[in-house]
Amino acid sequence: MLPTENRLRRREDFATAVRRGRRAGRPNLVVHLRSGATDPHAPGESAPPTRAGFVVSKAVGGAVVRNKVKRRLRHLLRDRVDLFPPGSLVVVRALPGAGDADHAQLARDLDAALERLLGGGAR
Repeated sequence: MLPTENRLRRREDFATAVRRGRRAGRPNLVVHLRSGATDPHAPGESAPPTRAGFVVSKAVGGAVVRNKVKRRLRHLLRDRVDLFPPGSLVVVRALPGAGDADHAQLARDLDAALERLLGGGAR
């Protein structure tokens, strides 16, 4: 499970990551990253934690399938949250094929998207 301090909850934060961040698409998902964005909601001088959110629409499948995809993505991102600069906003949007994908396929797609975003891969 993704820790509470690493969860993206506000609609404005989702919009900021999607509209102002970079994105990398794979066959089963799209990752949006707004790196190092400062959090106007957090008081204090410490660096805010990386926060991640997930978008899984009804096109992926029924409620059971959507929740399964969200659980898998949360589990995968939990191990990768330290890769992002502090204060980053990450939105993982599942595409319709994600409902049929197994855990390994989602992991490969997520790793490839993160490599492109964080590793500065060529477009």
